[in-house]
Amino acid sequence: MQAANHNLTGLKVLVVGLGRSGKAAAELLLGMGASVDLYDAKESEQAASLAESLGVSVSFGERPEQVTGYDLVVMSPGVPVEQAFIREAEADGAEIIGELELAYRYGHGRYVAITGTNGKTTTTTLTGEIFRQAGRKAELAGNIGIAVASQAVQADDDTWLITECSSFQLETIRQFRPEVSALLNITPDHLDRHGTMENYAAAKARIFMNQTEDNYFVYNEDDALTRQEAEKCPAVPVPFSRQKELPFGAFVKDGVITIRDAGGDHAVCAASELLIPGPHNLENALAAAAMAYFAGISTEDIAETFRRFKGVAHRIEDCGTVNGVRYINDSKGTNPDAAVKAVLSFDNIILLAGGYDKGASYEDFIAAFEGRVKALILMGVTAPAIRKCAEAAGFTEIFDVDTMAEAVEKASSIAQEGDTVLLSPACASWGMYPNFEVRGDDFRSQVQKLAGD
Repeated sequence: MQAANHNLTGLKVLVVGLGRSGKAAAELLLGMGASVDLYDAKESEQAASLAESLGVSVSFGERPEQVTGYDLVVMSPGVPVEQAFIREAEADGAEIIGELELAYRYGHGRYVAITGTNGKTTTTTLTGEIFRQAGRKAELAGNIGIAVASQAVQADDDTWLITECSSFQLETIRQFRPEVSALLNITPDHLDRHGTMENYAAAKARIFMNQTEDNYFVYNEDDALTRQEAEKCPAVPVPFSRQKELPFGAFVKDGVITIRDAGGDHAVCAASELLIPGPHNLENALAAAAMAYFAGISTEDIAETFRRFKGVAHRIEDCGTVNGVRYINDSKGTNPDAAVKAVLSFDNIILLAGGYDKGASYEDFIAAFEGRVKALILMGVTAPAIRKCAEAAGFTEIFDVDTMAEAVEKASSIAQEGDTVLLSPACASWGMYPNFEVRGDDFRSQVQKLAGD
């Protein structure tokens, strides 16, 4: 377990990036007596108001007004660490960490940490629900949209912080050691920042770098890259598999979600009892079951949660049926692999896709269309690249639009009773929307307007 609260009087800190995590980091530091300066590349009234309310200085622009003289630089996950002023601060003696590391060092709580390219939010939410069902004090934190620092300062030593960790957050950990960690899968994403798949996988694998033989690491046995990373893990490895029985871990046996340990097989519930659709959600459930079980939670509590958990917003979220056509919001499908999982969950699909370019390839995404996708409606800067890839594969029922309103209107005009209109963009939202939540909200709003017409 991490250290207790510290008195940070005399510590001089620069907080870089003033979103949710930057704000929480600054508040934690100031509450413990540190001297804090703020910096954000983009000037905003919100950031200026934050600095004023906290009584600290703030700078904007290409670099902070000052980069030397700091003991600590706390990075927000959205800010790349490979910037000249960060290297200058480090050369001057500053330690470079992220808000996740800061929360771990100076807050309280017991950590379950979850990473992977896809499924993190669903698995994190589901795991939190299992812990609460079991009577554990549990809070969600991290990349799910809740700053870890804001939860850690309110937690006590018995609070479980069920933490969704992005590769960006894991880049800047130093001591962070969860009691249970999980790596769900590794597929191409964020290559615009990490550069190579090797770098991306290495960032994900940092989740277990400080774990010991007293901890557990849950990983996807069916995913070659997670299996490869698991070989380097110092914790007890706990595999899960949707495709085969395992000598140890979580899997499906005769249609039943099962956990096998030294004591034998422990049935959880029938896989058919899961309310969240798709084979990928079975994988998420297996991971959540393994994490909970090896944290000491009963199979009964795991099963009870599985039987009532309906999923999370923006991840295969049912937005209703209009004129016999079902509308599904999968705005969190921000990379091709996530979108493939959504496509494989339905038939007779009118697919809405496109957005910000993260340097991904769309061949596998298009290949998943066969027999499922009837029409493709594209928007955003990636529309030409996706269209080109689709046409090369012989798929030609493609329409270009400029807005979500146009996309939903076009989809409704060509959909027939029994079809599914699926928003699963395979791309980030940036450029059109500030985040995938706002994009999904727009989709939902347009569907509601359609229902009201």
